[in-house]
Parts: sequence; structure tokens; C-alpha cells
Amino acid sequence: MLNDLPAVTLNHVSKVYTNGTVALQNLNLNIQESEFVSLVGASGCGKSTVLRIIAGLANLSCGSIDWSQNQKQQKLAFVFQDAALLPWANVMENVYLPLKLVGMPKKDAMIQVKQALARVGLEKFEDNYPRQLSGGMKMRVSIARALVQKPDMLLMDEPFGALDEITRSKLNIELLDLYNQYSWTVVFVTHNIDEAVYLSNRVLVMSSKPGCIVADIKIETPYPRNKAFRRSLEYNEYCREVAEALSEAMGETFQN
Repeated sequence: MLNDLPAVTLNHVSKVYTNGTVALQNLNLNIQESEFVSLVGASGCGKSTVLRIIAGLANLSCGSIDWSQNQKQQKLAFVFQDAALLPWANVMENVYLPLKLVGMPKKDAMIQVKQALARVGLEKFEDNYPRQLSGGMKMRVSIARALVQKPDMLLMDEPFGALDEITRSKLNIELLDLYNQYSWTVVFVTHNIDEAVYLSNRVLVMSSKPGCIVADIKIETPYPRNKAFRRSLEYNEYCREVAEALSEAMGETFQN
């Protein structure tokens, strides 16, 4: 699935906010096309700032961001922790929104919208409103809204952080199915070590004050992955390696 081309490269990137907070300092990051990369670290270490910089939602204080030749006209989709659905719009209208914003007539967009809803298992809920949906269903709508944009890169900021463990686990499986189908480049922020190891080709551990990458851990288990992987010794060893790196980044002593 992976190729040798970099999708995006961050070179010596620093971000200092107007209040003087140094969110990132001299951060270097290279992400390959079709790679699934997770960022883990303590709250406030700059994980979300990295996503915002890649998305063009935050300016660099210094450094550069370079896109590969194939990604010059890249399409990015952003999935937030809060599904951010319009409460007065039904499911279909929420998924149609990004196409509406670029001027696509509704009648021309409906095939894409219906396909996106079918791929996240919500084809029977297109007329429902957000208040009628569970937390997991709301997140599926948010993912469908990303799907309908046909992105090259998917940026996900703790999308499953507010969900219960059973729902989170199910959505992890569904997300990997979509990833294997579409070969997106994915940058995924999470506090959950188990989730990061299960989903990713690489887990990047960040330290804070200032934010920088202190460990780059390759998860070399091939896709597709299943429940058996989560029960394996290999999986436990990867989780331990990430936990140790995270504890060190936080200045703590790791305890098994």
C-alpha cells in the first residue's frame, strides 16, 4: 500500500502563539503517501497544532512545509473530535455541506452523498437529525462528510476520544477498512496507545514545552489487522514500547 513518495514534509517547523506560548520547536516530520501515522503525547504537546499546520489552518513561525509533486493539488479532509454537525440539517444535508460550499448543485451531489453514507452504514438514516443519532453514528456522519470530498489526505483530531470503548473499537475497525479501500494518507491524533498501535504504520510520540517528536515507532504488522492482532504478544510489545516512550517524554518512570 505504501510507496516511497513523501506526501508532506515539515522542515524545522516552529510555532509560537501571540501570547508567547511555544507550541512547536524545530519539528521535522516526513509522511509517505498512503501512510497511516498517529501522533500521541500529553495534552498541550502540539499534536493538534501539527494537524492545523498541515491543513493550512495555522501559520508557521519558522520552517517550511513541502508537498510532493503528486500532492500539489492535494485534497484534505479534517475530522474533529466533535462531529460538528449542523443541528438543523439532516444527515444527508450534513454530508452534502462540503460539496455545497464548493458550489456543486445538490442534484449533482446526491450520488456521491448516498455512496458515502452507504460506506459508513448510514444509508437508512439520511433523513435523521443529529439529535436522533448516537455518538458513534454522529462520528460516522462526520467520516462520510470527509469521504464525499474524495480526499487524498485525511486529518483526524481525536475523532473517537469521546466515545465508549466498544464503539471506539468498532469504529477503529471500520476506519481501517476504509483506509485499506481508499489508500488515504492519514494523520491521526489520539491519547489512546492501543488505538494508535492498532491503526498505524507509525506512531510518533511527542513531548511538550516545546512540542517536538521524541520517538518514531514503526508498527510493522501488515494490514488487514483484526481482533487476533489485538490479542497478540506482538501487539502488546508495541503498546509497551509506545508507553515507555510516552512516559519518558513526560518525565515519568514507566511501570508495567
